[in-house]
Amino acid sequence: MPQRDLTLTAELIAAAHPRRPADDTAAMPLMTDADVEAALHSELDARPAPAGGGPWVFGYGSLIWQPEFAIAEQRLGRVRGWHRRFCLLQRRFRGSTDHPGLVLALVAGGVCDGVAFRLPAGDWREVLMPVWRREMRGNGYRARWVPVATREGVVEALTFVANPACDRYTGRLGEAEIADLIARADGGLGPSAEYLRRTALACAELGIRDRHLWSLQALVAERLQAAPLIARSA
Repeated sequence: MPQRDLTLTAELIAAAHPRRPADDTAAMPLMTDADVEAALHSELDARPAPAGGGPWVFGYGSLIWQPEFAIAEQRLGRVRGWHRRFCLLQRRFRGSTDHPGLVLALVAGGVCDGVAFRLPAGDWREVLMPVWRREMRGNGYRARWVPVATREGVVEALTFVANPACDRYTGRLGEAEIADLIARADGGLGPSAEYLRRTALACAELGIRDRHLWSLQALVAERLQAAPLIARSA
């Protein structure tokens, strides 16, 4: 899956979504900062930082290309028993209430290749807070500690798996349906297709082969090529 085979280009996405929509703050309920902080402290109180540095975080989607925390070390790694899947609706940020986008989460079964990041020693709770807020405030994820196999050995890392109790959780959709949703969606942070493109590109650059991502980027590209101004059919 070489980078040159990526058909979902930035130019194609920009042609289909030429105008950034306004952020709809009412589109998705969010946890308060106080609740988010309390949840992080509760999670980490039972997991003291290991000697010599902060804990590890496993990234499999946007965390690969936008981690939002200081990194002391990073390794390619594999998690068994989980795989990445587009299964969380995004009615804000990368979509809208009329045309929700989709973002990735880990769901049970299979394997997932991604990146393990080690936080630096120090106030690692403060370092982790921005990404914890980003992932957890929409209630679509649950935090989970998973063993990550790397070339240098196994590390235990914090990651974010799908929350099936959340109304954003779609279950297992077919790739054609996923592609339809992603192609149409745009939000305050940009098109859902851009999230897909950046994740597929980041994985390709690291040598991570993921057929789900690669198949979807081709399907979304086909839809954008067939209807370059999606707003006309909305």
